[in-house]
Amino acid sequence: MERDPDVRKGSGRMVLWLGALTIGMFGFGFALVPLYNLYCQVVGIQSADQQRALNVQARVDPLGEVQDRWVTVRFDTTVHPSLPWALESNERSLRVRPGEMHEVMFVASNRSSAKVTGQALPTVIPWQANDFFNKTECFCFVKQTLDGGERREMPLRFVVSPALPDGVTSLTLSYNFMHLDG
Repeated sequence: MERDPDVRKGSGRMVLWLGALTIGMFGFGFALVPLYNLYCQVVGIQSADQQRALNVQARVDPLGEVQDRWVTVRFDTTVHPSLPWALESNERSLRVRPGEMHEVMFVASNRSSAKVTGQALPTVIPWQANDFFNKTECFCFVKQTLDGGERREMPLRFVVSPALPDGVTSLTLSYNFMHLDG
C-alpha cells in the first residue's frame, strides 16, 4: 500500500517540528538557572551562596571609617502560616551610621504545645544595598528549634558598610521564617 505524498510530506514536517521543539526545550532547561539568578538579583532575593559570601565578606572586611551620614534600617518579619510562631523585633527601625556595629534583638514565640523547627530567610531591600548590609551574628545562620510555648530572644549584629552608595538612605531587612519539620 502506497502512502499519499502529501501525508509523507506532512509527516516529515511534523518530525522536524517536534525535533526543533525538543531541542528548544533542552536549551530552555539550560537557560533556567541563569534566568533564575537574574530574577533573584533584580527582585533582591538572596540565595544561600550569596548569603555565605556576605558572611565571609563581613568577617574579612574591616568596619571601615564611620561616616557622618545616616541610613534608616527597617526590620520586617513574616512567619509562614505553617509555622505556629510569632516573631517580632525590639526595634521597628534604626538610624545608623555606616561603619558602626549595631545589635537588635528579635523575639520568637512558639504558640503551639509541640516542639517546632524553623529557619529565617533574610532579604535586604533594595537589592542594590544587598552587598553592603553585613550580618556578623544572626539567628538566620542556623535553624531554630523552640519547645512548645517557648519564647526566645535572638540577636542580630550588623554593620552597614561605609561603601554603601550615597543614594541609598534607607533599607529594609526582611525575615521570612519558614517551617522545617515534615
